[in-house]
Formats: sequence, structure tokens, C-alpha cells
Amino acid sequence: MALAAPLLSTSFPELTPTRRGKVRDLYEADGDLLIVATDRISAFDYVLGSGIPDKGKVLTQLSTFWFNLTANVVPNHLRSVNPDEFPPALRRHADVLRGRSMLVRRTDPVPIECVVRGYLVGSGWAEYRKTGTVCGIALPPGLREADRLPEPIFTPSTKADSGHDINISEDEAARLVGRELVTTLKRLSLQVYSTGAAHAETRGIIVADTKFEFGIVGDDGREQVLLIDEVLTPDSSRFWPADAYKPGGSQPSFDKQYVRDYLEQIKWDKQPPVPSLPDEVIARTREKYVEALRRLAGHGVDERS
Repeated sequence: MALAAPLLSTSFPELTPTRRGKVRDLYEADGDLLIVATDRISAFDYVLGSGIPDKGKVLTQLSTFWFNLTANVVPNHLRSVNPDEFPPALRRHADVLRGRSMLVRRTDPVPIECVVRGYLVGSGWAEYRKTGTVCGIALPPGLREADRLPEPIFTPSTKADSGHDINISEDEAARLVGRELVTTLKRLSLQVYSTGAAHAETRGIIVADTKFEFGIVGDDGREQVLLIDEVLTPDSSRFWPADAYKPGGSQPSFDKQYVRDYLEQIKWDKQPPVPSLPDEVIARTREKYVEALRRLAGHGVDERS
């Protein structure tokens, strides 16, 4: 079966665009924000020349599942994912928006990424091999790549509009946003991770690590922290199949590692011009994203749009 063409960009003349990210397009919407997840895919800090059909729907529908599941842990910015409930100017675009858009409350985003690591992998593994620490946190000696950590750790990073996020210590994060806020973000991040990882475990998926974003709103004269953006998706997390888990090396995954591996295989120098992906890599990557949604949320992609 041929795949539908990916949605790579959006345009709504009635709306004022506020930002175009690597994957998401944001618009003003009657005092709220409209977030539209496209099918763009990035790797090594560049948006690639090919999209992954339905990827934006997977990201939106999986985030919606987690926002609902973790609402008792931390409030979030989600107002609605139903275009029929969006402002009138948006309803005429329901065919494009359905399944891949969220109407959300506007917040003041906290300028750090809240990373939680449950397993030793990625930049954490690279640092551990050199220093025995991850973001300044000392870990037991003798750990292997992909080993489960004694307990999940909070390792914040800078939030870069372009290029790499940079790992920072908890103390450095406190200097950026304040000690009290960092303490709150750490507690909430670990709680959301634990909730998500426990659910994923029942579905045969290991959440090796993930990153969260938070925003601040003022309610009744007091500030409140909200979970924003996306939650526990293949773009923001490392998902491993539990039945194939074998510590001591790299793991098969449900995220875009498959795309990174292909780009390494063709020896792309990680500089423009960006490559496009062959049909086989596109189809296999879509399968991985959809399978993550099916396992975690219990349903496939909502095809109504």
C-alpha cells in the first residue's frame, strides 16, 4: 500500500505564525496557541529532505495520551485536540488539523530542557566513560552501555533554538532559572518519567531516557508550572523493546535512531546539503513510530483526517 505524501509545512492565512520549529509550526489562536505537528524529521540538528508520513499524527496523539495519563501528576497546557472545538477561523482547516494539532494554553516557557535518564546511553554514556559521572552526578563504577541506572536521574540541559542542547548540572540550571523552580522541575520530571516508564513497561517498552518542557502561567495571582510541548514521544525519548534488551551495547529502538544509523552508513558529513531518505528507510521509520503509538496508547494512527 502506497503511503500518503507527508505534510512538510502548513499555512493558515487567518492566523499569525509565531514560530516554525524543526517539526512543529505554531500559530496565534484567539489568545491561545495552535501547535501543528508536521511530518518533518530532523537528525544531527538538521531537518532532512524527506518527511515520514503520519509522524506528526503519532507525536500529537501520543502526547495527548500522556497528557491525559499524567494530568494527576502535573497540570498541562492542553485545551483540545478536536478541531470542531477550535476557534471558528480554524474549523475550516479541520481536514488538515485533525489528528495532528493541539490547541494549548499560552505559557512562559522555562528556558531549560528537563532530561530524565533511567539508563546509561547517549551523551550520558560518553561522559560516564570519561569521568564516571553524568552531568556531575557520580554513578557506580563498572556500568556498561545501556545498563539500567540504580535510580532515574535528572540531568537538565540548555534549550537551543538551533544546534545542540548542552548538558548542564543542576546547580547551573539553578543559576539560570532559580533554585526553587529547578527543585520543582526535578520533582515533576522524575514523577512524570516514573509514571510513563511504569506504563510503558506493561506494554513491553523500556523508556531509556526522555526530555520534558515546562511553562509558567499566572493563576489568581500565583504562578503555576505546566507540562508543555510534547511528552514521551519517539522524538523526545529513547524507546527500546523490552524483549530485545541486552545491556552492553546499542539497543534496537522505536525512535529515529534508525534514521541516524542510515545517515551514518552513507557517511553524511552532517553539513548541508541535507540528504533525502530512500523509500525503504521512510517506510521502516514510519512503522517504528506507529508501533510505538500502538503499544503505548493502545491504538494506531487516527486516520479520520
